[in-house]
Amino acid sequence: MSRSTYLLERPSQSARALKDCDAAISWQQPRDWLLSQIHIEHFLDGILLLSPQGEWLQANRSARRLCADLAAEQSRRTAVPKAVWQLCQSLMAAADLTMAEAEISTNRLPQLYMRARWVTLEALSQPCLMVLLEDRHQTARRLAVAEAQQYGLTERETQVWQLRRTGRANQDIAAELFISINTVKKHVKNILAKRQIALSWD
Repeated sequence: MSRSTYLLERPSQSARALKDCDAAISWQQPRDWLLSQIHIEHFLDGILLLSPQGEWLQANRSARRLCADLAAEQSRRTAVPKAVWQLCQSLMAAADLTMAEAEISTNRLPQLYMRARWVTLEALSQPCLMVLLEDRHQTARRLAVAEAQQYGLTERETQVWQLRRTGRANQDIAAELFISINTVKKHVKNILAKRQIALSWD
C-alpha cells in the first residue's frame, strides 16, 4: 500500500490529528528551514525538531503522520504527543545524557522506536531536540518486499514473508491469509530455500 493511499484511508480522528500537527508548524518562518526540507522528506523515518519548551520547529511528513497516529490515541490532545515529550523530558532531566531512546506499542503503531538527542544548529541561539521516529512494523514489511524481489518469491510467498518479518506466528499468518498452518509451513520452507540460494550467489 502506498503512503498516499494509507493517508487517505486514515480514520477521520487521525486525519484531524495530522492537520493539527501541520498547523503546529509555521512554515512561513525562516527558522523552519533549519534542515533542508527537500532532504528530510526523503527519509522514511520521522524526523522532528523541537525546542526545549516543546515548540515544533520542523518535521518531515513521516514525523507528522506518526505524531498524528500517536495523538489520535490520546484522551487529551497536546501539541507534541505525550510519549514523544516524555522521552524528551527524560533527556532534558539527565545532564550527563546526550541521547535517550524508547520503544512503545499502541493500537495504531505496534512497534514504534523513538530516539531523541540534542543538536546545535547555527540558526538557533540554543540547542534543540531532534527526535527520530521509526515505525519498525512498517520497516519490516518494506524489508520483506525488497527481500521477496531479491529471492524471487511468488505473490503468496511474499505475503507470508511480510507477516513473518513482522513477528507473526504461523497460526496468525494462517488465519490472516485464510490458509492452513501446514500451507504456511510449506511456504516458509520454500522461502528459506530460495533465500539460501539467493544469498549463496552474493
